[in-house]
Amino acid sequence: MTTCSLCELPTPDPPITDEAVDGEFCCHGCLEVARSVGSLEATSPDDAREELRSDTDPDDLPDEYDEQYLHVDGMHCATCEAFLESTAVENDGVGAATASYATDTLKLHYDPDAVDSDRLPALVSGYGYDATERSLEEDSAVAGDVAVAKFLIGGGFFGMMTMMWYVLFIYPKYFGFEPLIDLSGFDGLYLFTQLWLLASLVLFYTGYPILRGAYVSLKAGEPNMDLLVAVAALGSYGYSTLAMGLGRTDLYFDVTVAIILVVTFGNYYESRIKRRASDLLSELTAIQVDEARRPDGTTVPVAEVQPGDELLVRPGDRIPVDGTVAEGVAAVDEALVTGESIPRTKRPGDFVRGGTVVTDQPLTIEAGEDADSTLDRLVELLWEIQSSSPGVQRFADKLATIFVPLVLTIGAVATVGLIATGASPAAALLTGLTVIIVSCPCALGLATPLAVARGIQTAANHGLVVASDTVFERPIDLDAIALDKTGTLTTGEMEVTETVADDPEAVLSAAAALERAAAHPVADAIVAAAAPETAAANEHNEADRSAMTDGGVATAGWADSAASMGTVDTLERGVRGEVDGADTLVGHRSLFGEGEWNDPEEYLTAADRIAADGAVAVVVGWSETIQGVIAVGDEPKADWEGVVSELAADDREIVVLSGDNEAATQAFGEHPAVDQVFAGVPPEAKAATVRELRSKGRVAMIGDGSNDAPALATADLGIALATGTKLATEAGDVIVADGTLEAVPSLLTIIEKTNSRITQNLGWALCYNAVAIPLAVAGLLNPLLAAVAMGTSSLLVVVNSTLRSLD
Repeated sequence: MTTCSLCELPTPDPPITDEAVDGEFCCHGCLEVARSVGSLEATSPDDAREELRSDTDPDDLPDEYDEQYLHVDGMHCATCEAFLESTAVENDGVGAATASYATDTLKLHYDPDAVDSDRLPALVSGYGYDATERSLEEDSAVAGDVAVAKFLIGGGFFGMMTMMWYVLFIYPKYFGFEPLIDLSGFDGLYLFTQLWLLASLVLFYTGYPILRGAYVSLKAGEPNMDLLVAVAALGSYGYSTLAMGLGRTDLYFDVTVAIILVVTFGNYYESRIKRRASDLLSELTAIQVDEARRPDGTTVPVAEVQPGDELLVRPGDRIPVDGTVAEGVAAVDEALVTGESIPRTKRPGDFVRGGTVVTDQPLTIEAGEDADSTLDRLVELLWEIQSSSPGVQRFADKLATIFVPLVLTIGAVATVGLIATGASPAAALLTGLTVIIVSCPCALGLATPLAVARGIQTAANHGLVVASDTVFERPIDLDAIALDKTGTLTTGEMEVTETVADDPEAVLSAAAALERAAAHPVADAIVAAAAPETAAANEHNEADRSAMTDGGVATAGWADSAASMGTVDTLERGVRGEVDGADTLVGHRSLFGEGEWNDPEEYLTAADRIAADGAVAVVVGWSETIQGVIAVGDEPKADWEGVVSELAADDREIVVLSGDNEAATQAFGEHPAVDQVFAGVPPEAKAATVRELRSKGRVAMIGDGSNDAPALATADLGIALATGTKLATEAGDVIVADGTLEAVPSLLTIIEKTNSRITQNLGWALCYNAVAIPLAVAGLLNPLLAAVAMGTSSLLVVVNSTLRSLD
């Protein structure tokens, strides 16, 4: 196996070469690095990468520089990161670049006046790399699955043929039966040659990723699971090849095949984790605003928006950048970014966040000082979390750092010792091989993936989708559980919870007749409560509203109503119009000016109580008298109290995080199991809160919205509800398919039992080796018995992993 002249990783066959550059390389990145740095003799891989990396600090770039994230296929090693970064900054307009081999992502800082964002992928593509916008990367994930499947299926086919020949012709002789063919004659040589070819294909084709991983672990000085597998597979393969050349019939190609296939199948899970990590940013990228509209109706790319520019945002549109309201009054839905369930009314001078949605009236905003978006900052935060995280190393890999050198040393000492005491080289090598085979890592290799597979299956039966198999490899001794409020502890949908009035039906009907002219969640809830059968009529689009309204005045006849209404005026904090001949006003209590309306004390008291409970108090009046108050809020889920009590078991700290105000979260803080409630928390603060909790112990985060994604990615265990956004589910380690909380306590039980099962499997494997290796050294085992012992050990691990319940 040849190695790269620069990074010293294994090269493909044939290796990457160029007549103008001395050496053979594993990828085009290393070739171009060698071309750039010149002589390789005086250059180490680390020095070469440092020489290529730009000294430019992104923080030192001018404020007008923007950021762009690209997905890059073809990154092969850490050298590729340096090469892509150096290639990118050579282009005019690109000030800095940061590549992440772990997530196949390239982050570019560029000057939008010098280079168009659409041209960036082409600037860094080539030399074996293919850069695309992140929204296209789902196809690459599918391609990755196909590539892994090719290795697994190809090895399975050749492995099945190998095992079939062993069952028909070789195993009978091992057990004292007359073989079907003469293994010492030409037929035997023909059979053994086939076995050698089939085992070679499995070892060097299917097992190539394992062999490469083993080599890399040796280069890094950190023996891992791949090295453990490679030693056993290569040992049995090498001995069998030598024995076949010497005319022996005790061949162990079956051991090689079994080891490679079992571990390759287990490693298949890991390959999916990297691709999932590279997809984490796609949802936010998809909803980022590409264009901004100026007051004259023309549109410009968001990248061209300068601080102080005035932008027009129509009802239903997403605000392109952070800024302040210059003209207009409208309700703005900030749930996506802040998690706050109730829309906020924005007036001239108020701050508005990029990525939030204007619901009812047009706004003219003035772009902020940085002319950037809160969503952009969320993308940046997720990038930092995903790119800086080293991941969780398997426990078996940690064991391998001790176990592998120990086994190799024992095998070598046994072989040398026997030769020194007069044993024949063949007998000595056979003893050394027996040590390796009997310590074969199949049990260690199966301990984790089989238990994990069982855990995933059991979780699926409870409606839980496990997105990361490492969930089961870590102890579930959680010290704290943080829960989002909106959409997690609550339904996430506004609805009428109470109507305080002498005639509730009449109050709801009158309010709904006017609120149909509005387009925000509170209005939708009132309309739905007044006439559930016509609630679907409220799902109108901008064209419908345009036909209905003219300058903020709505005309009757847009939707059926239980009451007859005329024109409707949309006010700053409510609506006003004529319903059944009466002047009717619906909205905030401040609209009912002091002394202008007859205000029964009971209704004002009810409004204060409703607001104190965190709901929206909608006051309804006509004929100059307040007729009632409607409470609109985000209802808690029916199961939240019982689930929180279960989660608080084992002295876990329960923390509620919400973008809503303190009044909306007060009811949750009163639960005896809830230790702390943090209200008005933006996404960045949610992630920071989780990090603070992690400084004291292990933390789980449960959420459903895009605003929860950074916190979910930061937590030791991220649990996402599938009823939320795609970004949240991709950031979670586990996804609750039905969006309820009932399955979460079951998840913790499944994780605890699966982790315990893994520990049992590893414990058995180590105890087995502690007994079997000394027996092999003492000459009390031969390779056949060693293989049988190894197989029995693996079978026990299989039984323990798959046949015992985790419920």
